[in-house]
Amino acid sequence: MPNQDTTRRLRLQAISQDVTSFHGLQTVSTYDTTRSNASVANIQQAYQAMLAEQQAETEKLALYRAAVDAARLAEWEFHNAVLAMKEVVRGQYGSDSDQAQAIGLKKKSNRKRPSRKKSVAVAS
Repeated sequence: MPNQDTTRRLRLQAISQDVTSFHGLQTVSTYDTTRSNASVANIQQAYQAMLAEQQAETEKLALYRAAVDAARLAEWEFHNAVLAMKEVVRGQYGSDSDQAQAIGLKKKSNRKRPSRKKSVAVAS
């Protein structure tokens, strides 16, 4: 048997087939084995553990998604508050003030004026 890569998730189809096989095994009344990892009790325990871990994963994923949404909304609220502060500073101190420059705005007097580009005459 080749080495199994347990770092990747199993396909949902494979898990579904395994569950179907386990449910089918429960109808076989004469099943008995000396292999402890293939016993009905061990398979039942592994199945219950899998269900519990899947449920825990789903719950944590829901909490994660809620946390992502809350963080995103907090980021937008902060961004909008900073934009409002920039408007207030621009209105209170002017676009050419040192205070406007202190909060990251460019002074109006430091802006480069657009210049006309000279058209090149076509020589024939």
